Amino acid sequence: MRWGMAAALLCAVAAFAGTPAGDKKEKPKSAAQTVDSGSFGVFVKGQRVVTEIFHIQQENGNSSIKSQLKEVAESTPIDQKSDLEITGNGELLRYEWSQGAPTGGSLTVLPNNEFLLEKITASATGKAAEQPFLMPNTSMILDNNFFIQREVLAWRYLSAACHPESVNLQCQKGAVEFGVLVPQDRSSTRVRMELVGKEKVPIRGAERELLRLNLTGDGFEWALWVDGNDQFKLIRIAIPADSTEVVRD
Repeated sequence: MRWGMAAALLCAVAAFAGTPAGDKKEKPKSAAQTVDSGSFGVFVKGQRVVTEIFHIQQENGNSSIKSQLKEVAESTPIDQKSDLEITGNGELLRYEWSQGAPTGGSLTVLPNNEFLLEKITASATGKAAEQPFLMPNTSMILDNNFFIQREVLAWRYLSAACHPESVNLQCQKGAVEFGVLVPQDRSSTRVRMELVGKEKVPIRGAERELLRLNLTGDGFEWALWVDGNDQFKLIRIAIPADSTEVVRD
């Protein structure tokens, strides 16, 4: 991998991976900058079932990762939205999820001292319930079905485990473990990510050379491919156990 691309990685993921704790200098306010935007198609057994529309924006050192799921089925479509806000140190500011009619419901996750506090409302008219998790505010949010959050995890992994060396990007051997919260499941877990290397992957009929990452956890194994020539954006996810594939449009 060329030095320019490796250096671009370190710049692109700085807001997600965190900066040194001692760097507390106040920086001038900056205009909002779009880091990534677009959509993913979610395919089950070759049939498109969901579209995820996403937008990642950085402003004043903080990052906002917004996403919307549009499910098209024979019954009434169900729309879900998520909004993840994190600081330049990778600390959680706020996470929100909501689901439209007919099911309704929403949740928020906020840092509260040594805890992450989740507030869940089962319906639009329901009363909120609270559930605390003893987790640091640097824990990742990996909610169900929002695949753009896996891109953010990949960026954090690449920044933490990899560094430019000569003309290549060198990553530590073995997987890196992350503590994550899955808000819709009201559960916390640990996942592992590891760089496999370059692979040629068919994307909509054309072959592309991408970097493969393996994401594993309790009872699941995913393969992710990111584009090392385009800011390490997530291009494809394969979930063989569920006959599911996620592809950037």
